Amino acid sequence: MTIAIADTTVVIHLYRRYAPALRWYESLPQSLGIAPITWMEVMYGAGSKAKQTTCKALLGQFDLIHLTSGDQDWAMQQMEKYRLSHGLAAGDCFIASVAYRLQLPLYTHNLKDMTRLIGGLAVKPYD
Repeated sequence: MTIAIADTTVVIHLYRRYAPALRWYESLPQSLGIAPITWMEVMYGAGSKAKQTTCKALLGQFDLIHLTSGDQDWAMQQMEKYRLSHGLAAGDCFIASVAYRLQLPLYTHNLKDMTRLIGGLAVKPYD
């Protein structure tokens, strides 16, 4: 059972073997989910076939939670509301939409944008 959603920032810290992220991740009692946009962003950042293979193995440890049409509608509303005033990115809207729908914490280091979207569901899991 998925207990929370991981943002791209957290997955990248795990990929880079950042010690605080690894300790935190290993302490979790159950699995985390990711949105497809996180999968795409991490794979996009892989600069070689070897890195892509490593990224794919890491991403395979997460439950992939697909967006619903309701998630997409919610994300589009947030984009319209905050893009011009706050420079919000489309990917952030889609990632936040999954946490919003499921009312699960979103572990992220992008509190500035995610808190605007989902309030207290945005949680910084480690320093």
